[in-house]
Amino acid sequence: MASAKEIADKAERDDIQSRWLLSTPALLIVFLAALGPLLIVVVYSFLTPGNYGDVKWQFSTNAWVSVLLERDVFDDTLSLAGAHLSIFWRSVSLSAMTTILTLIFGFPTAYFIATRPEHRRDIWLFLITIPFWTNLLIRTFAMQEVLRNDGIVNWVLQALGITDHPVQLMYTNFAVLAGMVYVFLPLMVLPLYASMEKIDFRLVEAGYDLYATRLQVLRRIIIPLVTPGIVAGSILVFIPSLGAYVTPRVLGGGTNLMIGNLIELQFGQGRNWPLGAALSIALMTIVMVALLFYVRNTTRSDGSHG
Repeated sequence: MASAKEIADKAERDDIQSRWLLSTPALLIVFLAALGPLLIVVVYSFLTPGNYGDVKWQFSTNAWVSVLLERDVFDDTLSLAGAHLSIFWRSVSLSAMTTILTLIFGFPTAYFIATRPEHRRDIWLFLITIPFWTNLLIRTFAMQEVLRNDGIVNWVLQALGITDHPVQLMYTNFAVLAGMVYVFLPLMVLPLYASMEKIDFRLVEAGYDLYATRLQVLRRIIIPLVTPGIVAGSILVFIPSLGAYVTPRVLGGGTNLMIGNLIELQFGQGRNWPLGAALSIALMTIVMVALLFYVRNTTRSDGSHG
């Protein structure tokens, strides 16, 4: 006769098996919809480019070599691909600065909303989400009207007498950075607010009662409590900004490309689909490495404070 423990273990195993069987259709859909296209891109990256786009089914590693290296047309020697490296560096640096600036602007915004009376918070959140009602391209063109030579910024600078001629802001890294901060700022504010809303502000009052300064309260009480929101907001901003296409294309012109623009160029005018596929996988790898590094260091920091 089976013991009660054996019966309980068998029931648990049956329950786990039934859950796996029930989730199999969903797992197949996820595999086909997510991993399927990714596998196609991986396969394309090891093929030979066709004459007019598409690929030739001939194995080649030239696309992966071309990601970081370029071959001399005369003697076939390899050297670092300066253009690709500069675009990679521009993409990572602008994405990191976008994440930092959205955190700087989003943190006090989220704190302000979280400290309002409950019946007013929805109004402020409503105002934060208004940009999502508008297409990304339209918002980028709106930023273009702000930054162009006869736009609002230059008009204000000349009206205040700071400069007597328009300052070239468009088609620069600054324009791309300003556009991405404007576009992705709500993605930082909302996770921060979700974390700050759960703070027991009696802890903040207790810190003041113990003669802590505002900076000490911020550093030792508020920031540790909202660290999950900071991590979530940073991920939500860094990943899409690293692969941004519309904002760098409109505000950066043809001289301030990012990785997304370079990939589109290879699939379009360049007609080099294997290189575009290899660049896509390289972009995904950069994102995964950045996420692992960020999450690992954040977890280690939380453990040291715990």
